Amino acid sequence: MIDQPDTLSLLKRIEDLEAENQVLRGRFHVKPGDVCVVVPKELRPHFDAAEQTVGEYFKHLKMDPTKGTIEINDQRYILVRASALSKDFLDTVQNLYADRGEQAALAIGKNFLFDIAHVIGMNDAKNFHSKMNLSDPIARLSAGPVLFAHTGWAFVDISGESNPEPNENFVLFYTHPYSFEADSWVRSGKRSDTPVCIMNAGYSSG
Repeated sequence: MIDQPDTLSLLKRIEDLEAENQVLRGRFHVKPGDVCVVVPKELRPHFDAAEQTVGEYFKHLKMDPTKGTIEINDQRYILVRASALSKDFLDTVQNLYADRGEQAALAIGKNFLFDIAHVIGMNDAKNFHSKMNLSDPIARLSAGPVLFAHTGWAFVDISGESNPEPNENFVLFYTHPYSFEADSWVRSGKRSDTPVCIMNAGYSSG
């Protein structure tokens, strides 16, 4: 039997967690008029619909540190420090493969990050399309960059030179401002002689 002080302590802890969840849910919501993806004018209606769909998905956030769980829409998520999957990772791989030379070791690390991100992106897309019942090609395409932004990879700016037709003429030109990978290098005060947004490229291509 739990005594009264323990019961009060438990209730207080539950109240604190619920308040924390409410704050985090609020952070996932986009203010009216704000957008997660910049797109050509003719695509805006599709992406407005996608932002509503993805926003609805992220409303269902549950965090329970007492069980070590983070769930969004009944899907388990994890939080990982950005630099651990970018600069820190590449530095470690270069040290591990130092005997192969700096450039070869860097290439090994970049190939690994790209392949992992590509697989994650491909499976995230399949899961999200299934979870949100998206079958129309443009709806599925529109959801991708919005999900990308909501999960902290980067902002997405799609160029008007793109041709998002679901056929052999498909091409998408975009930039990723606020990339988590570029940010990890900026925060470290280090510069790179080569592109560092490896996982961004892998995930979005997946």
